[in-house]
Amino acid sequence: MFDKVLVANRGEIAVRVMRACEELGVETVAVYSDADRHAGHVRYADEAYNVGPARAADSYLDGEAVLDAARAADADAVHPGYGFLAENADFAARVEAADGIVWIGPASDAMERLGEKTHARRAMAEADVPIVPGTTEPVTDAETVREFGAEHGYPVAIKAEGGGGGRGMKIVESADEAAEALESAKREGEAYFSNDSVYLERYLQTPRHVEVQVVADDPDGSVSESDVVHLGERDCSLQRRHQKVIEEGPSPALSDELRERIGAAARRGVAAADYTNAGTVEFLVEEDPDRDPEEPLGPDTPFYFLEVNTRIQVEHTVTEALTGIDIVKEQLRVASGEGLSITQADVELEGHAIEFRINAENAAEGFQPASEGRLDVYDPPGGIGVRVDDALRQGDELVTDYDSMIAKLIVWGRDREECLARSRRALAEYDLEGVVTIVPFHRLMLSDERFLDGTHTTKYLDEAVDPDRIADAQERWGTEASASEDDEEVTEREFTVEVNGKRFQVDLEERGAPAIPTSGAGSGAGSGGGRRQRPPQATDDDGDDGGVDVAEGGEAIDAEMQGTILSVDVAEGDEVAAGDVVCVLEAMKMENDVVAERGGTVASVHVAEGDGVDMGDVLVVLE
Repeated sequence: MFDKVLVANRGEIAVRVMRACEELGVETVAVYSDADRHAGHVRYADEAYNVGPARAADSYLDGEAVLDAARAADADAVHPGYGFLAENADFAARVEAADGIVWIGPASDAMERLGEKTHARRAMAEADVPIVPGTTEPVTDAETVREFGAEHGYPVAIKAEGGGGGRGMKIVESADEAAEALESAKREGEAYFSNDSVYLERYLQTPRHVEVQVVADDPDGSVSESDVVHLGERDCSLQRRHQKVIEEGPSPALSDELRERIGAAARRGVAAADYTNAGTVEFLVEEDPDRDPEEPLGPDTPFYFLEVNTRIQVEHTVTEALTGIDIVKEQLRVASGEGLSITQADVELEGHAIEFRINAENAAEGFQPASEGRLDVYDPPGGIGVRVDDALRQGDELVTDYDSMIAKLIVWGRDREECLARSRRALAEYDLEGVVTIVPFHRLMLSDERFLDGTHTTKYLDEAVDPDRIADAQERWGTEASASEDDEEVTEREFTVEVNGKRFQVDLEERGAPAIPTSGAGSGAGSGGGRRQRPPQATDDDGDDGGVDVAEGGEAIDAEMQGTILSVDVAEGDEVAAGDVVCVLEAMKMENDVVAERGGTVASVHVAEGDGVDMGDVLVVLE
């Protein structure tokens, strides 16, 4: 077993991995950005290293900085968690090539085969795993999209090679939308995964999302089906904009025969790809919209391979609740050479489990991520069958630079009915104040007929749930974000100290203290210190111009959330109509079109590609 593991991630998943390491007697190393100086995973680790500024591309996605931290800490392994570099085959290869450092995950060549979707589709087809009709080669022009739509029908899904969770996916409803959707998917793929390659799939009308958790090893140097252990399936069909919000297992919709077929297909595909360590094989299952809830989907129900997630997943906790198997420990055992501690015969699923993602979002406002907040009160639920994975603690400020998930609530019961009842109790007990969350939405779903029947599809939440019901739940059970108390001046002082011959850098913050004047190039008040200067901001015509006047009758288009500008689609003097896109804003791993509410002429543009913006910042002014 390893001596010291660096966890190349943040938040609750970093703490989750560290807990498994601690139980195995393994020391842990955290990495953190400037925004995460006081984060929970930093507090939990045995030691921690700063890897850069708040922007993920300059810190958590900086592979060289992460490897430098591993070398500095003398770590002998790197665990990537999920997100960030977890599915980056190039980074995995760099870790594998580093002297004395082991990658805790599948081999980089297997990640490359299965991580890029067209490669994965070819591999699965060769293993006789059913795949959705689509392309097995990257698509580069809109005409190919139109030809595919003419042959297979609309809608068509354009998907980024390295995508997942709806990121890098665009739905084309007609031939007229092909060009714009293709460019948007390519741009999003490049922004999130440094890969603008995309492919096409027929978009299923009534899909369920069912995935199989696997762990695998190659004791004799190659993977056979007997070396792959599947740990049952999870149903992740309750999604908003292709992002999962509630996951459960076993699926309430599958018959035992269909469950066996899907599990066997997952084992077969993983073995054919020579894949080791933990992973998840995702499938789309065609739901029958007229099905009696008491009659599960039969063995002849069509199902199709979707993708392989070559990492641990957010919802791995559901499987752990059902099996009692610590999946992270199995990852560590395989990577260290100890091998799996279980065989397929050892796997027994007991009861029912549900995971609720506790996101800092307002479900009543289109699941808009919170822009601020502090956990004035944080008292998670407990009791039999209740698990909470988190990293924040009472009094912590909400960090909004990354994913909006702040915790996960996992509930187990002897059957689905008990699990649902226990979930109602646990969510009612979850006391969070000072941060807006989707707990009210979860409580609503536990009274939703379609969800309780288990007949919902991945489109149910976006297309069928009445927004007024969500708004009522938010008003009844919701909390509001607390105002920040950090308006006073904060002075940061850095010191280098030496303890027993080892050097440490100590950062201190003083609130209300005057700044320390410094000398030297780039430190003057007017130099900008090499940082991008924020443009003057405008407001509507209420007299509070924020530095730029808005002509009477004009409109200031501002940012509805914190994020990064991916593109600016207008210039000064352009004519725009109501509904036209003026720029594209990336926030919480999603690409958002910013549109004009009414027509006009662009008077001024106040952002550029790559700029970071806060909620309320003016982007474009119309006259």
